[in-house]
Amino acid sequence: MYIPKFNQIQDRALLIEAMRAWSFAVLFGPDASGAPVATHLPLVVRDEGEHGVLEGHFALANPHWKSLAGRETLVVFSGPHSYVSPSLYVEPKSVPTWNYIAVHATGTLHLIEDATGDPAANFALKDALLKNLIAQNEPAYADQWNDFPIGYRISMTSGIVGFRIPISRIEGKFKLSQNRPEQDRKNVYAAHVAGTEEQQELAAWMNRLKRPGE
Repeated sequence: MYIPKFNQIQDRALLIEAMRAWSFAVLFGPDASGAPVATHLPLVVRDEGEHGVLEGHFALANPHWKSLAGRETLVVFSGPHSYVSPSLYVEPKSVPTWNYIAVHATGTLHLIEDATGDPAANFALKDALLKNLIAQNEPAYADQWNDFPIGYRISMTSGIVGFRIPISRIEGKFKLSQNRPEQDRKNVYAAHVAGTEEQQELAAWMNRLKRPGE
């Protein structure tokens, strides 16, 4: 990802926070023929290791997991984004742009499966993955899932393939008008605060990452 220095974010805590905030990500990697393929998945971001660990699952019917297993995989997290009008700039000779937040995480994808192939152990591993996703997205659903007959839960988990990706490389691009003069940034901030939900999210990040003294 092309990242000018003024847009680069390296703070580990901020990157983990961003990935968790926008955890519906895209996994990129080749299919069996070598052609590039993308799969959209909800992920759990674990605060472990040097850069964090990603967990999730594919549908068993999705062949992409077979070609990604054991291979380096790019995972893209897309945050809020918004058009920025040149009318917000002091200099009339200005052009439009787009502000946005994105995090690219790369690591080798490992399938989550019991080494012995034991069905009960594999169910337990997949069940734990699903419970982590439930805890992240709808904690109140946990009791309902646990109350389902075990046969139903086994049937449901038999249709998924779990994975973990220890992140080996991570890039964060927070394009928030950092390269613009102070008055331009103030104008963009004010417009975003009064704008859409995504613009308001960007404004909040502009405020958090503003330069000392602003």
